Amino acid sequence: MRDKKTCDIIDKIVNKRIIIMSMASEAEMKPYCIPQLAKPYTDYDMIQKHTDLPPFSDGRGHLLYIFLNHASSAKGSAGELYTLVTALVQLGLDTHEVIDRSNDRRGGDPMRSRQLKVLAGDYFSSWFYHLLAKSDQIEMIGILSKAIADFNVLKANLYVKMRGIRLSAEQYLRHMVQLNMRLFLSFTPMIENSLVELWEKLLAEFSQCETVAIELLRSDDPANAGNGYCYWKMMETATEEERKQLQDLNLDQKEWKMLKMKYKCDSQLTDKLHQSLQSIQGLLQSVKDESLLRELEMALDRFLLQMKVTGQAAVEG
Repeated sequence: MRDKKTCDIIDKIVNKRIIIMSMASEAEMKPYCIPQLAKPYTDYDMIQKHTDLPPFSDGRGHLLYIFLNHASSAKGSAGELYTLVTALVQLGLDTHEVIDRSNDRRGGDPMRSRQLKVLAGDYFSSWFYHLLAKSDQIEMIGILSKAIADFNVLKANLYVKMRGIRLSAEQYLRHMVQLNMRLFLSFTPMIENSLVELWEKLLAEFSQCETVAIELLRSDDPANAGNGYCYWKMMETATEEERKQLQDLNLDQKEWKMLKMKYKCDSQLTDKLHQSLQSIQGLLQSVKDESLLRELEMALDRFLLQMKVTGQAAVEG
């Protein structure tokens, strides 16, 4: 369960933008519907009942959708299809990522939960082949397949550093942001040349926001937080006894919370979240295309609302 104080901080960060979102008309909010389109492929009673899934890549997905729809090579349904399959692949990769550190709030059989995560991750990822092949998008299958292979290489390199305990908290976070960007960066050649720089900068900041939000969620429980940002931050300056406890994960909830407070882990993460949101707002100020600016502002508003809802659900859970 996320710390109430952390949720309050995030709440203050997002409230200004949510006011703007509440003023948007229903018609303006309809165009982006990827999460709804994904539901037939992701919402299954067995999975929802027995295991938790990682968050949907809503911020990055919405950003991709917007920039593809401004590209001459991926108008309309193609942009929608590319965003949908990328989101499904990302969900599959993220689902596999949480298997080893899973501590489902739903309770029940941990082995069944892990097995369902393996199957669910494979299932989500498999849809990109089917949906792209059905639409004769064979070239895109190759592009996404290469991106997945690159993702796995990056992840393997990160795990090597983690096993050798050769990682700072900042290095860990940079690696995770790069991982979370990889699939989406594969579409850069399809982005209009004049927008590539803006696309890459916004993608980096949205990825940073989503990565930090996930780290805040996982940091609530020592069983889930092993080898996360807070873990590596503590390892940098912890005492010898604390380091041993961290390496053995020999900490109860109270001890873990006290260490987080001692090393100000959550406050550092929320500071990073705030900085990225400010960077996004700064980047939006440079956008001259009013139509593009309106869409990007809506994407940010939707993303902030999703973070607010997720934070509240974590507190109530």
